[in-house]
Amino acid sequence: MKVRAVVVFLGRVQGVNFRAYCAEKAESLGLDGYVENRWDGSVEAVFEGDRSMIETCIEWNKTSQPYARVESVEVSWSDPKGEFRGFRVRR
Repeated sequence: MKVRAVVVFLGRVQGVNFRAYCAEKAESLGLDGYVENRWDGSVEAVFEGDRSMIETCIEWNKTSQPYARVESVEVSWSDPKGEFRGFRVRR
């Protein structure tokens, strides 16, 4: 069953290639959506796909990003909107 997750990663997540690594992982898991920097220094990602794959992606970004230090994560779940094809980095 497909779901949508809006995820905000807080910590040292800008200027460390977080978005590129996040997009690479999301694509490898077959997820759709995007990742972008926010004005407050956090990074927001919207994932659509299988819930277990999204949870895997969130966990990977929390613990396995090579240069980032994620201090906390906020996640809100909802029904998918189907507006994305593939996963991309937004500015």
